[in-house]
This record gives sequence, structure tokens and C-alpha cells, in this order.
Amino acid sequence: MTERRPGLLAARQSRAAAMPFIMLASLIDMISIGLIIPVLPALVGSFTGSHAEQAHWYVVVAGTFGIANFFGSPILGALSDSFGRRPVLLIGFCGLMFSFFATAFAPSLRILVGIRLIAGVMQANLSVANAYVADITPPEERARRFGMLGAMFGIGFVLGPVIGGLLGEINLRLPFLVAGSMAVLNLLYGFFVLPESLPPSRRRPFQWRNTNPLRTLYGLTQLKGAGSLVGTVACAGLAQFLLYTSWVLYTTFKFGWGTRENGLSLAAVGIVAAVMQGLLLGRILKRISPRRLAVLGLISSTIAYALWGAATQSWMMFAIIFLNVLGATVGAAIQSIISSAADAHEQGKTLGAVGGLNSLMAVLAPLIAYVPLQLVSHLPRGDWRIGAPFYLCALLQAIALALTVAHFRREQIARRSVTAAAS
Repeated sequence: MTERRPGLLAARQSRAAAMPFIMLASLIDMISIGLIIPVLPALVGSFTGSHAEQAHWYVVVAGTFGIANFFGSPILGALSDSFGRRPVLLIGFCGLMFSFFATAFAPSLRILVGIRLIAGVMQANLSVANAYVADITPPEERARRFGMLGAMFGIGFVLGPVIGGLLGEINLRLPFLVAGSMAVLNLLYGFFVLPESLPPSRRRPFQWRNTNPLRTLYGLTQLKGAGSLVGTVACAGLAQFLLYTSWVLYTTFKFGWGTRENGLSLAAVGIVAAVMQGLLLGRILKRISPRRLAVLGLISSTIAYALWGAATQSWMMFAIIFLNVLGATVGAAIQSIISSAADAHEQGKTLGAVGGLNSLMAVLAPLIAYVPLQLVSHLPRGDWRIGAPFYLCALLQAIALALTVAHFRREQIARRSVTAAAS
């Protein structure tokens, strides 16, 4: 027994040391992505001649990445289960580097679409990073650790959009060059510093049947204790991607915002996420279970989506962002429930399936957003109907809330039945 304890202590210390590495890699990754968010719609608009045409091509560009990522994420997730998280993360960093530099020099919309297609296949950093955290974290600590990782994404959303918005005012293509340089930095950091999280004893042989996105999604629905949360992930993810797709065009149509204002607003979203997930989530989880927190977060975000759509003044957008603090906890809470229900040898596959489901929602979001954005693109600034995409987001989030409450009630009834049978 005395010989085992030092080894166990060393393993725990190694796991604790690995967490800062993946947090820093995720931070750099998110800053580079955040840099381009305020300017990509404007770059697409530089090739078009009207709001309606801009909305059409932006939907195509965003949807192409989502389609490619839907098929690529399960493959990369399965590869990470077989060969480790580190090499797959390096592939993702290479995908980002290619995407940013190639976009900076893209001469036409069709080439831009092709670039996004290739980048989508290569990039699954979020799901692999979550699998990395699951590797090094006991189940009871995962909600807090996923929150810490979410805080890095939040901080990246603070720094990236602000810098991207300011650089975009100088030149629309400059943020892509800076983002590409950040991706190079992350590639070097990952190659020379980032440790592997998945030991050989927990790896599983690569099988192509595990890379079928529809098959992995079906497997996700069969997870005992979490399978029916797939509907929650789908509806909440679709609402979130509709928000991402519509935000910049919505604020441009309704308030006349430019890259600077959009960068600042997205930074505000990042501040809320960073503070909530990085500083407050651990304390909240000591008093509230991940299940209850997920419900409260879904209620908060449902209300926030409706209020964003109805906002009549620019300042209201910022006020709603800061009031929707609990909405920033939904992802970490649901992720921890699903991860805890999955086998330790299939974290990459499971969280890759979650990533694949989110990618499917990223495919559908631009296609769905296209209809309301086209319908409202001709309306005068300030018209309440321009908020149509956000009213749809509120409806989807309300459905996610209903599905989540129903799932937890069924779980509670099942536990009572088991207890009654045992007594």
C-alpha cells in the first residue's frame, strides 16, 4: 500500500500540472478565432453589393465550415482516442493557421468557401480539448474544470473580438494575418510544451465505423443517464449558432454598428463567460448541482434571447449581456453530465460526438438564419421585426429547457422506483 500512494500522488500532481497547459492552448486558440468574428461578415460584404447578397454569402461561408466540421469532428475525436489528444490538437492548430492566412489573401468568395471547407475538416479543437480535460479530471470535478476551460474561451472572446474590431478598422484582412500568427504560436506551443493526457493503456484501436457522424450521434443518445440530453444539446447549440450567425448582421441592420462596436459587444460576452466560469462557477457548484444549474442557465438565456431581439437601443444589448450571467454556465453543466456518463476509454469519441452534433447545428444555423435575415434586410433601422432571428433563438432555448426538465424528472422518478424496490 505504501508503494502505491507515492505513485498515486505523482499521477494526481501530473494531472494538475497538465490543466494549465491545455488552458493556455485553448486561450490562444480562442483569441485567434475571436479576432476574425467581427470582421468576417464585413469581408464577405466587401465582395457583395447589397445587404441581401451579403447575408446570402455569409450563410454559405458559415454553413460550409459547419458541414465539413460535422464530418471531420467524429474522425478527429476517434483519432484522439487511438493516438492521443496532443497530435489531434496539433492538426487543429494547423487547420486554423491555414484557414486564417489563406482567408487573408482570398481573392473571391468561391475561394473563401473552399478555404472554409478545408479548415472545417481539420479543426475539432473544442471537443478534443474537452476530452483532454476529461482525461485528467475525476468525474466529480469535471463541471468545475469544464468551467475553467470555458473561462479561457471567455477571456479569448474578450481579447479577440476587441483586437479584431480595432484591426478591422485599419484593414479588413489584417485580423486574419494576426490570427494566423496566433495559430502558429499555438502550434509551436503545442509541439514543444503541451503534454499528452491520454496514456497508452486507455487508448482504443481506430475503427472507421466509429467515425460515422450519424452512428456516433446515435451512440450519444444511448448513454445511460444522459442520452436524452442530446435534444438539449441540439436545441441549445442551434440557438447559440443562430446567435453567432446573426449577431453582426443583426446589429448592423438594426443599429448601424461597425466592426468596432461588434468587437466590443462580443468582448462583453467574453467578460461574462470568463468571470462566471473562471471565478464563480466553482463556488456556485458547491451550493447547486450541475443539473439545477443547467435549468437556471437555460431559463436565463431564453429570456436574454427574447430581450436581445426586442432591444430598441444599442446600450440594451450590453445590459442584457451582463444580466445573462447564468446563461454562461449551461455548456459546462451539460458537458459534465454527459462526460460523467461516458466510459473512460471513449471520452474522445463521446465528446467528439457532442462536437459533431454542435457542428451539425452549425450547418443548420446559417441555413435557418438565412430566411429571417433575408426577410428583415430591407427594413429600416430600429424596426422590431429585425429581431426575428433572436425570437427564434428564444423559442429553441425554451424547447431545450423543457427537454432538460423532463429528463431530470424522469431520472428522479427512476431513482425513487429503485429506492422503493430496494426497501
